[in-house]
Amino acid sequence: MHQKTQIIMAKYKRILLKLSGESLMGDQQYGIDQQRLGDYAEEIAAIVKSGVQVGIVIGGGNIFRGLSGAAKGFDRVKGDQMGMLATVINSLALNSALVGQGIKSKVLTAIRMEPVGEYYSKDKAVEALENGEVVIISGGTGNPYFTTDTASALRGIEIEAEVMLKGTRVDGIYTADPEKDKTATKFDKISFDEIYNRNLRIMDLTATTLCKENNLPIYVFNMDQKGNLQKVMSGEDLGTLVYC
Repeated sequence: MHQKTQIIMAKYKRILLKLSGESLMGDQQYGIDQQRLGDYAEEIAAIVKSGVQVGIVIGGGNIFRGLSGAAKGFDRVKGDQMGMLATVINSLALNSALVGQGIKSKVLTAIRMEPVGEYYSKDKAVEALENGEVVIISGGTGNPYFTTDTASALRGIEIEAEVMLKGTRVDGIYTADPEKDKTATKFDKISFDEIYNRNLRIMDLTATTLCKENNLPIYVFNMDQKGNLQKVMSGEDLGTLVYC
């Protein structure tokens, strides 16, 4: 009961949640781990039921990454298009899992592929959010050479989200990669300018520049730890806030 009260007192009203495709693999080497997918859906459902409007962009690295494909000989444009399709697969899986939790959910695509998903527009996305539906925006930006980080920044700005919540496998931003450098220390808050100056690649430069120029803060946290999304929404300081 206490946890439910915390969720109702949500810190944000409308968010853009960026999820990692790789995290969907769980302990597998490829594809979608059903337990991880179910955990994500359960957490998202909890905050939606508390009245939070949720837009989601999810990567496709658990299935195919354009950059890695290009490194193996694929044409970069074709590789990125394959990556876009991978994000659609993940979006459909998450949509199905959310529906299983009793949550209304809509998949929008950045490139036309009806009846798989509806073609994205800001008006369509905002209308669905205001109607209490989760909006999963797939297909990246619809263009090659842009990452899903850039897509999440762009969509977050378009739908007028208050914050981008970037769910990762680490609990925030560190002075160095904590998985490689045990002396790395974590930031509770950091400015976009300091991220540039320290060359901290939490996202690609296009994405961070978009967020900075349009005053969209980013909150980086560990999404793989069950319960963290609800804790972030109730105001607990679990990760790192990137501010303008």
